[in-house]
Amino acid sequence: MAVTLIPLVFALLHIAGVLHLQVLERLENIIYDTRLRATMPRTLDERIVIVDIDEKSLERVGHWPWGRDKLATLSRELFERQQVAVVGFDVLFAEADGSSGLSSLEQLARGPLRAQAGFKEQLVRLAPALDYDALFARSLQGRPAVLGYYLTSDRDGRTKGVLPAPALSPERLRGLPLKTTSWGGYGSNIEELASAVPAAGFFNSITDDDGVVRSLPLLAEHQGKYYESLALAMFRTVLGMPEVHPGFASPLPEGGYDTLQSVVLRQDGRALALPVDAQLATLIPFRGPGDVGGGSFRYISASDVLEGKLPSHSLQNQLVLVGSTTPGLLDLRVTPVGRTYPGVETHANMLSAFLDGKSIVRPDYAVGFDAVQLLIAGLLLAVALPALSATSAVLLSLGTVSVLAVLNLWLYLAHGLAMPLATVVVMAVFAFALNMVYGYFVESRSKRELAALFGTYVPPELVDEMVKQPDKYSMQASNQELTVMFCDMRGFTAMSEQMEPLQLQALLNEVFSRLTHIIRSHRGTIDKYMGDCVMAFWGAPVATPDHAQLAVRAALDMEQTVEQINLSHRERKLPEIGIGIGLNTGTMCVGDMGSEMRRSYTVIGDAVNLGSRLEGLSKHYGVRTVASESTQAQAPGFVWQELDRVRVKGKAQAVAIYSPVAALHATMPQKAEELSIWKHFLDAYRAQDWAQCDKLLVSLQQTTVPSAIYDMYASRVQTLQGQLFDPEWDDATNFDTK
Repeated sequence: MAVTLIPLVFALLHIAGVLHLQVLERLENIIYDTRLRATMPRTLDERIVIVDIDEKSLERVGHWPWGRDKLATLSRELFERQQVAVVGFDVLFAEADGSSGLSSLEQLARGPLRAQAGFKEQLVRLAPALDYDALFARSLQGRPAVLGYYLTSDRDGRTKGVLPAPALSPERLRGLPLKTTSWGGYGSNIEELASAVPAAGFFNSITDDDGVVRSLPLLAEHQGKYYESLALAMFRTVLGMPEVHPGFASPLPEGGYDTLQSVVLRQDGRALALPVDAQLATLIPFRGPGDVGGGSFRYISASDVLEGKLPSHSLQNQLVLVGSTTPGLLDLRVTPVGRTYPGVETHANMLSAFLDGKSIVRPDYAVGFDAVQLLIAGLLLAVALPALSATSAVLLSLGTVSVLAVLNLWLYLAHGLAMPLATVVVMAVFAFALNMVYGYFVESRSKRELAALFGTYVPPELVDEMVKQPDKYSMQASNQELTVMFCDMRGFTAMSEQMEPLQLQALLNEVFSRLTHIIRSHRGTIDKYMGDCVMAFWGAPVATPDHAQLAVRAALDMEQTVEQINLSHRERKLPEIGIGIGLNTGTMCVGDMGSEMRRSYTVIGDAVNLGSRLEGLSKHYGVRTVASESTQAQAPGFVWQELDRVRVKGKAQAVAIYSPVAALHATMPQKAEELSIWKHFLDAYRAQDWAQCDKLLVSLQQTTVPSAIYDMYASRVQTLQGQLFDPEWDDATNFDTK
């Protein structure tokens, strides 16, 4: 029973968002798309007409954008001669129309021809006919017309044009923002046109992770205000502009956000609820495959309307959408029912659904429903499968999946609810499969998976240890005390300027290979390569009590290897390289982390960040390796030189930093004497005994080769000598940058 519960646990973690299994989302989309295509009515909705700016129109009228005088003619034809109920424009008028040349004529009137009174008189007479924007605006004035615009997620909040009034006023909300996508910018119509129409709606759609458009938002938020979609604006215009009210999912808001389950249209004591999901969107109830030959809506060439070829009143009381199916105008979408689906027809489908009072929505309780069906089916299979024969187990599994599929289809057809199905189906299939092959599956595959998961991070000898007891190791995140290393290559810029790309690549590969070999030979786990930096850690996935000791030994070996590499570079007249290493020991979160597209076995946490900061300090102090006091305390087998007490960016507490000199057995007497003097110097420095500091610095400079750290402290002492003794003095050095 315990084994067959494993798929149930994973399924519950997935729907809870703890374990993101993208394949289940893709399967859910496949199931939804298949069900949608199988149940589409594939009938013509005669109430809605699409006036298509098609290839024929572009050939007869000219390339897009057309002059607004032509659009004025189109508008008058639709409203006056055809008597349509409403016109929605799935196109944007973001720029003023200067195609008539009026602005050029006005410049002439103000310039070279300003003395020609006759020219000015003619211009005044002709101006109304040449102001195409005004012509178009007058053709829309007082008409049931709806303009389109778009919202953007521009981080800079760029805006263009004029937005309409919000559809849902903040006063109707309960004081909390809604759980919906927030848009930072917009591209809308010029003011002259925007002010001429009673409504406007955005024509944004929602593209799922697989690039398919399945839903349209009814409302969208921008700067705390909620605006309506093109389809909703047209529907409200047809109904006489009813007020938009929120239909809350719960009597009281939960947490810092509120949730709507519907958009409610109220007028004359009547109310119409349009269901929405958490994004204030609804799934598009596609009627058919789309486009001119799709059979869902009547398409009329815009050129035929402009040229008056339609009989008078042939579109009377119909809802008209003006848009384009021409590929060159880039309004084609990938949808479940077509790879090149006209964007204008998505709005037509929504409008048709509004008129029919039908909708398809993923309700806010879909996750709860999924959890209930998972628990019922999962527990049933977990209890029954181990006790059944193979044939009975097959029948039970198939029966469970069939019942769930029928229930899902009934909810979809009868109530317009797109409830989840993929996770429970996959769970049932895996519960059956796991029950059938448990023994072999656990004994052999677990070892192969463990080697595959950790083989690229961990030394082979550690993997060999791990596969002996695979149950002890996993990629699951946990907090452990580890030692982290950051090793950055110096001199990379100089090399990149002097070497060919292939030569530079070969050199970097050689250096990283040698450094990586050292890390792995000391039982270190490679975390990642970041440009000219390598990150590693010790103590996981195989517990290593002396992880700090091993990390320090690896750092010293890496320093020696770089010396050998530089010796070869000098012989070959290549730029020398340097390295900076940061070591820190502390509690870190280790495990398999990342995004749905790429994950890796890594460490995160404050202790990791400190290790990165220490690597950056190595250049400042003129040493190759900088380690924290926690690493120094856990690596007693080395001689250390204390460098300073520092307070790095992001940490309020000062920490002592050290540099490893050598192993205890390899320390030269002269170096031991130098370190003894240096310790006395630090004591005098922290006691603010500047005179003693000067004496000890002279001794250090006489007994050692020139040292950047001694020169740095000499400069500090010279600066501080004129200050009086300060009992509150903090000897820590602050670093405000990373």
